[in-house]
Amino acid sequence: MSDLKSLKVKLFADGADLAGIKEIAANPAIKGFTTNPTLMRKAGVADYKAFALQALQIVDGRPISFEVFADDFDTMEKQALEIASWGKNVNVKIPVTNTKGEFCGPLVERLSRGGVQLNITAVMTLEQVRRVADRLAPDTPAIVSVFAGRIADTGRDPVPIMAESVKMLKVKPKAELIWASPRELLNIFQADAIGCHIITATNDILKKLSLVGKDLDRYSLETVEMFYKDAKAAGYGIDARAVA
Repeated sequence: MSDLKSLKVKLFADGADLAGIKEIAANPAIKGFTTNPTLMRKAGVADYKAFALQALQIVDGRPISFEVFADDFDTMEKQALEIASWGKNVNVKIPVTNTKGEFCGPLVERLSRGGVQLNITAVMTLEQVRRVADRLAPDTPAIVSVFAGRIADTGRDPVPIMAESVKMLKVKPKAELIWASPRELLNIFQADAIGCHIITATNDILKKLSLVGKDLDRYSLETVEMFYKDAKAAGYGIDARAVA
């Protein structure tokens, strides 16, 4: 676990703050980027296309995913074709269903067969992985984003699901699996161990990469020092009674 260079899983940064994207893009270990409308809204993005074009300049040819935001498949398709035109390194994110629960399969098949590089997102079940894989064109690169972190939030162990997803996607050699929404740095090593192709993480998690392999005794002492300094800075005091 101490050797990041031995990792085969690719690290993607997940975010929508341009300053944060620029900061993390300076790290050569980051091989790609993802974002979504929720992150963009939180970051205060007002102009979708303007943001995307700025982000494309920052990532300098590395893969980046932008998501459609329509709810009907005809409009999704138009948005997908527009987004795909922004750059050869763009993956168009298509949600696995719309808000009515209707499967995106026919749209995925049309776009994938048309050469559009997709990122099928919000996937959480093996049945969804199977159905998506069935629709992907064998000769068009694609990504399937399984939200392992959200699976874990439900009390389920995501590792077996992710491992089986890796096996399922082998029928489409140009399709890659993303371990999405990780909750801790350990997930990077879990993803690597099962042969997951990509893990996408926020800057908060990626900034912890410097902790990999850190001496635990040293880390323990630093934690004690932190508690002591914060208590002192806050001016806390307790009137301790003398022990008889």
